Amino acid sequence: MSDEPIRITRGQGGEVDVEGPVDGFAASVLKRAGFDTYPQLRGVWIRLPFDLGRTWENEHASWAAEMLTAARYSVDLDPDLRATPPAASAPSAPRRTKTAMTAQPAPASALRRQRR
Repeated sequence: MSDEPIRITRGQGGEVDVEGPVDGFAASVLKRAGFDTYPQLRGVWIRLPFDLGRTWENEHASWAAEMLTAARYSVDLDPDLRATPPAASAPSAPRRTKTAMTAQPAPASALRRQRR
C-alpha cells in the first residue's frame, strides 16, 4: 500500500470520483460499495453512477470510506460526502437490564404439550 491516501471527492459536475493509489483489493471494495470503473488511456476512472441523488451518493461514499479504512487504507473523504455529520452521530442502542435477561418460565401451553 502507498502512503498517499485514496481520495473520494465530489467533482465540479456533481459526480463522485475516486483518485489515488487503488490496487485490486481496494477496487473490489469500491465495486462492492457501488462504484463503477471505466478504462481510460492513463488508467481507470472510478466513480459512482450519476443521478441517483445526493443522499444515496453520500451513503455509498461514506460506506466505501469506512470499508477501506477498516482494511487499513488511508482514505480522504470529502466532508460534503459524509452520510451523517460527525457531531450528529446516531445514539447508541439502549442497554439491556438484568430483568430482561432473567430466565422466564415456559408458557403454560408448552407445559401441557410436554405431558402428553
